[in-house]
Amino acid sequence: MTTAALSSILSVPESTDSIPTDSSAPEAPTIYLDGNSLTPELLYDIGFNFRKVGLTKVALKTVSEGRKVIDDVIKNDQTVYGVNTGFGLFSQVRISKENLKKLQLNLIRSHAAGIGPYLSLQRTRMLLALRINVLAKGHSGITVSTLSKMITALNHNLISCVPIKGTVGASGDLAQLAHLALGLLGEGEMWHHEHTEACRNNENTTEHIKTSQFRPMPASKVLELHQMKPLQLQPKEGLALINGTQFIASLGCEALIRGERVARQTDVVAAMSLEALKGTPAAYHPSVHQARPHDGQMYSANILRNLLHNPSKGDEYLSQIANSHHNCGKVQDAYTLRCAPQVHGIVHDTLRFCRKILTTEINSATDNPMVFANETNPRYKIISGGNFHGEYPAKVLDYLAIAVSELGNMSERRIERLNNPALSELPAFLVAKDGGLNNGFMIPHCTAAALVSENKVLCHPSSVDSLSTSAAKEDHVSMGGFAARKALQILDNVETIIAIELMCAAQGIDLLRPLKSTLPLEELHKTVREQVPKLEEDRFMKPDMEKCVDLIKQGKAWDAVKDYIPIRNHSLSKL
Repeated sequence: MTTAALSSILSVPESTDSIPTDSSAPEAPTIYLDGNSLTPELLYDIGFNFRKVGLTKVALKTVSEGRKVIDDVIKNDQTVYGVNTGFGLFSQVRISKENLKKLQLNLIRSHAAGIGPYLSLQRTRMLLALRINVLAKGHSGITVSTLSKMITALNHNLISCVPIKGTVGASGDLAQLAHLALGLLGEGEMWHHEHTEACRNNENTTEHIKTSQFRPMPASKVLELHQMKPLQLQPKEGLALINGTQFIASLGCEALIRGERVARQTDVVAAMSLEALKGTPAAYHPSVHQARPHDGQMYSANILRNLLHNPSKGDEYLSQIANSHHNCGKVQDAYTLRCAPQVHGIVHDTLRFCRKILTTEINSATDNPMVFANETNPRYKIISGGNFHGEYPAKVLDYLAIAVSELGNMSERRIERLNNPALSELPAFLVAKDGGLNNGFMIPHCTAAALVSENKVLCHPSSVDSLSTSAAKEDHVSMGGFAARKALQILDNVETIIAIELMCAAQGIDLLRPLKSTLPLEELHKTVREQVPKLEEDRFMKPDMEKCVDLIKQGKAWDAVKDYIPIRNHSLSKL
């Protein structure tokens, strides 16, 4: 986002109590939350593309009805957990009416005990947006006024600083969500958009350099700068702000989107590796995969088939490289080539399962106690339950981590084959000139191997652990926060491994010139070479690797070939 675009969303309107609804006429496209229809892509868009949010009119009505239940409890002096009692072990302690607001303030202050580096601004925007979506379901008893201020804060980048460590994932992500609320109370830190200007003197001119960045600043100062008053919590609202799995689920949605992006590109890059290694696409024939019809396996095989030598489909699928070794006598390829659909396929299927669970999770009420305004039996208008437990997102993010890491395992072995002349019949380490004087891709392969090994440790499931907390009231927890964080670490590593394979495969194609590959793979090769030139002799490799990582992160490897793949094969069907 440009500096100008960021600046345009930083001035807070005088009134912070009006919520954009779906009947409004917004200045820019607004995502209207209702607690039921948020997708991982929309959540990611709110966080990373600075989309504004509002509420549907139906959600606004539901929130109001839910709050009335809480107001009636207070009016009738009923005893309800978290409204007029203490928390956890203190749930038997009745709190006096004059201390109900202080109870909520104390809850936020005491629970804001996270530690470690802060979440990025973009990830914290996802966290706040997801909390707003959950509150929009109307089961938390939040006031419209407080929800309005949260929406205003999100839309104007008044975002609390949230440490990444300190959640055990039940009763939800208490520490992180408390920090998220703390800034709105004028305590802790918030991100501040800072503009700086410096002068640089050249020979005859003075150049003015403007920079723009977000940095932490005391929340009270940030709110003052933007003329926004600190939030005043009403009874039950502190609890409504911190019960839930939104830290796990918001990071999980980013992991899902990146995982799906890298998975389909791994199929694409594997096709180029097969071509550079003079492999055969015969193992991807439909008959093989219809005999074992796992959806992900057939999906992966379809992608590979649509990129490789298949003259019956037209001249664009004719590969001179494939024709050059047609009668080579090789019977079959190594497993990392021949079994790519079988191994990549279960990754696609696992990601599809993760999408189903996470999509349900981000549209679920995870508060405690929960408010049911439409319940006719007064006994069940407020119910203490366990929807805050993070086991669902924790488990699927452990699955995601294990699945995606396998893409890295396969890729690293293909990188080894490309670099090893005994396996590839290509020059050692993919350098054609003065091998020995030049080292080629020797150490990029070592980097890939190091990342694969690191992933093996990170793949240990976080959710198999549990430690009793809160004086044994919370005697089983999910440890989902770490499951989410390490899933993102694994993705960072796998994106790099696939990028290194892409570099090596492109170099392998160059070493087979003047022979040409299929048109889609030539487009992929062109995409790489627009960023990274062919390696003729040793040079500083890190910038090349980073450029290829960017290609993978941005989905450019897929974009290069997607027009050659039938639309029906662009994604897996939903569960």
